[in-house]
Amino acid sequence: MTFDYSYLKKEVLALTGIDLDSYKEKQMKRRIDTLIAKHKIEGYDKYVQGLKTDRALFEEFVNYITINVSEFYRNPDQWQLMDQTVIPELIRKFGKNLKVWSAACSTGDEPYSLVMALSRHVPLNNIKIYATDLDKQVIAKAKVGLYMEKSVAAVPADLKKKYFTQVGTSYKISDEIKSRVEFKEHNLLKDTYYTDCHLIVCRNVLIYFTEEAKDLVFRKYYNSLAPGGVLFIGSTEQIINYREIGFERKNSFFYQKP
Repeated sequence: MTFDYSYLKKEVLALTGIDLDSYKEKQMKRRIDTLIAKHKIEGYDKYVQGLKTDRALFEEFVNYITINVSEFYRNPDQWQLMDQTVIPELIRKFGKNLKVWSAACSTGDEPYSLVMALSRHVPLNNIKIYATDLDKQVIAKAKVGLYMEKSVAAVPADLKKKYFTQVGTSYKISDEIKSRVEFKEHNLLKDTYYTDCHLIVCRNVLIYFTEEAKDLVFRKYYNSLAPGGVLFIGSTEQIINYREIGFERKNSFFYQKP
């Protein structure tokens, strides 16, 4: 049997449900080869054996290949547009109880940012964010809600003062914000999507996907939105065929389902 990258992809799919065919191969193979070299393991077959028998190695692998770079209010100008235009329009259209999904939410910076952004417009008890990620380790970190100073640098001063407590050099987000988010494991490429969403936020994740996988996910997001709902994507992304899918572009990063 040939223990090449194709073998690894097949075994990873069976072990984790993560389809590496949907990620850019050169980039992902380089990341995995670096990880294997770090442990001084020789060959994909030995590494797969390790993934099957060593829980710590398995958890490290899943955490490593799912990209977790996140921060609160990333690209503040886009969040300002959300605050001043997108959220008020959605509330006018759908009322105060918006159905919001933060997909590939990483360590929670994004769904917690959404709660704070919405709190300027509606009472906290009207807010519920569905937050999902493939990696249960980052979901566990999100539930703790403790962040480095760099992560919270862009949080508006009034919200930072109101909803964070400094713990040493870190910042802990308040329980009243945490209680508005429901976290769940979810694989964008194979699991069932939420329906009738008013707002979906998925930023700076699909850049790691192949064009085919991106197209699949964007079409699924379109189907997940209620008519009039909005998809908010990252500053490094664009939906080239948004018209073909059915979206209207509100601006570079906000796409609406008519």
